[in-house]
Amino acid sequence: MKSWGWAAGVVVMAAAMAPSGEAAPEPRAGVGIWDTGKPSELPLGAAAFSERKGWIAIAQDRTPSSFQGDVVVSNGRILVVFRKQSDGVEVYSGGEGNLLRFRCVPQSQDGGAVRLVRLALVENGKSRSSLEASYQTSKGGSLAAKFSLKKGDVALEAEPGIGANSIRLECPGRFVILPDFFSDDIRIDAVRTVPNMVEVPSENFILHPSEDGNAIVMGVFENRDQDVRLTLSGQGDKRVVTGSEIRFGKGRKIWASLLESPQIWRVLPQVGNVQKPAAIDWKLPYRAQWRADFASEDAVGSFTLLLQDPKSSDYIKPSFTGDVHSGGAPEKVPADRVQKGYFPCWTGPDGVVTVMPLSRSMQAPVTFYPLNRTADTPAEMFTVVDVARNCLGSGPCDYILDLEGHKDEYKGRATCGVRHILNDIYSKSQQKQRHDDVEKCLKDGLTFVTHIRSRVALYLEFGRKLREYFAGQRKAHPELEAPIAELVKILDQMDRHQAERGPKIKSPDEVAAMNDEFRKNVVDHEGPEALEACRKYTAALVEIGGNQDELVAECRGVVKALRQRAGLLMTLNPKMAEVAGEVRSRTQVVLRNPAWHEGAQK
Repeated sequence: MKSWGWAAGVVVMAAAMAPSGEAAPEPRAGVGIWDTGKPSELPLGAAAFSERKGWIAIAQDRTPSSFQGDVVVSNGRILVVFRKQSDGVEVYSGGEGNLLRFRCVPQSQDGGAVRLVRLALVENGKSRSSLEASYQTSKGGSLAAKFSLKKGDVALEAEPGIGANSIRLECPGRFVILPDFFSDDIRIDAVRTVPNMVEVPSENFILHPSEDGNAIVMGVFENRDQDVRLTLSGQGDKRVVTGSEIRFGKGRKIWASLLESPQIWRVLPQVGNVQKPAAIDWKLPYRAQWRADFASEDAVGSFTLLLQDPKSSDYIKPSFTGDVHSGGAPEKVPADRVQKGYFPCWTGPDGVVTVMPLSRSMQAPVTFYPLNRTADTPAEMFTVVDVARNCLGSGPCDYILDLEGHKDEYKGRATCGVRHILNDIYSKSQQKQRHDDVEKCLKDGLTFVTHIRSRVALYLEFGRKLREYFAGQRKAHPELEAPIAELVKILDQMDRHQAERGPKIKSPDEVAAMNDEFRKNVVDHEGPEALEACRKYTAALVEIGGNQDELVAECRGVVKALRQRAGLLMTLNPKMAEVAGEVRSRTQVVLRNPAWHEGAQK
C-alpha cells in the first residue's frame, strides 16, 4: 500500500498513426509501469517520456508498497500519468509527441477528488494491471475506484468503489457528439449553448473531438440509465464544453478511449451554395464509414460519406451494419446519381472530400468523424464502433447497437420494377410464352404494396399512441406544456402527409382486385389493345406504389425528427428527461427493420 496525495484515473486509446502519417509502431508486449523517482509540479512533457531520466521500471508481478515519484502506466498504446500534485489523472497519446489529451477525475456526492490518500497496485501481470485508489473529496468525504489496463487494449476500464458515483472526463472543445445509430446524431455546439451545465441523452457513447482535429476522446458506458452531464464555460466564439460527467450506475463500468490520427475529424465552417459541389481542404486520413453532420436550424442532419470505388468511377455507400461485421456488401452508387445531386458529400480517388448542400436547410458547421470500419480500413486504425466493441465485447455491443433492428427488409418487387418487366413483355408480345413471369410480377407487386402499406400503418399507429401519451403528460405536468407542444407540432406533420398521400394510394385488397381484372382481361391477350391495357395497369400500380413510398419515407422522417428533438429538449430542460426518454425509446422501436427504401441510413 502507498499513501500519496495524488489522484488516479482513466486511459485512452493510443495514437494509431504517427505525426508523419506512417503506421505507428506495434505496442510493446505487456503492460509497463514506472516510478518517475521524483514528483512533478506540472504535467509531463514529451522529453520526460522519451528520456525517462531517473525512472524506475516496476518489474512484472511486483506490487511495491510505495513510490518515490509519480507513476506512469503504458501498454504501448496509451500513457497514463498518476501525478502526486494533480487532482486528476493525465492521459497522453501513445504515439510520437505524447500529447496530453484529457484528464479524468473521479466524482462522488461530496464533489470531485482532490487528493489521493491510498493507492494499491493489486495486479501487475504481463497482460493486465489493476490499481485500486481511494480519494479525499472537496467536502472532506472519501471515494474509491478500481482502474484496469489490458495488454494492447484501447481503453482503461473504471469500476466504482465505495462512494464513487461518476467519472468526469475533462477534454475542452467546441463540440460534443452523441452518435445515434437509428436517427440523426445529437451534436452539442458550445457556441450555441447558453447554460453552463446541461443534461444529455445517455445512450452508451459520447464523443469529445479535440480542438486540433487530431483526436476524439470517447466515453463508453454499459447502460442507458447512466446519466451524462456536460459543463461549459467561456463567451462567444471562445465558448467550449469543458468536460462530461458520466454516472457509473449500479455496479456499472465506464471506459475512456482516444481515437487519434492526423485530421481524424474535421469541422467545416462554410458549406457553399445549394446544389453546387465544392471540394474542401481535407482528405480522409483512412477509408472507413465516415459520418457527416450538417447543421439544420437548431438540429443536425446525419449522412454517410460516399467513397469512390477503386475499381470504377462509381461510389460505395458503406452500411452501418457493415461490409465487415455483417458479411454483407456496401451499396453501390452510380457516378451519375452523385453528379445529379442526390448526395451531399463524397470523396474522389485521392480522398479529397466534396460537399454539396441539397437544400437551404443544410447549413454550417459540418463535422465529420469515422463511425465504422469498412473492408479496406487499415487494421491499425480505429472507429467509433471498433472502440465500442473493444470495451463492451462484440455480443453486448451488437445488442446495444441493435444490429438486428438495422437490417432493412425487401419483400416482393417495387412497382416501378413490375412496370418495367410487364411493359417490356407486352411490347414484345411475349405474354403467352412468359405467362409465369407475368404471374410472378403480379404477385410480387402485390406483396410489395402490402409490405409498404403495413409499414405506413405501423407509423400511423405509433403516432396515434404517442398522441395519447402526450395528452396524459400534459395533464400530469402542465409545466411541460411548451416542450411537449413542440413535439406534438412535429408529430402533426405525419397527419398532414397522410392527408395528402392517403387518397392517392389503394389498399392491398384493391390492388388484388386490379390483379384479378388484369388476369381476366389482359394476361394472355395479344395485340395493341393488350399493350395499352398493360401500360394502363402498370401506370396505376406505380402511382399507388410511388405515393406509398413517399408516405412511408415522410413518416420515417417525422419519427427521426421526434427522436432527435426529444434528445435536444432534454438538454434545454432537465425536467423533460422522463418524457424525452420515453419518446426516444418508442421511436427506436418503430424505426427498426425498415422497408429497403425508407432511408434507414442517409
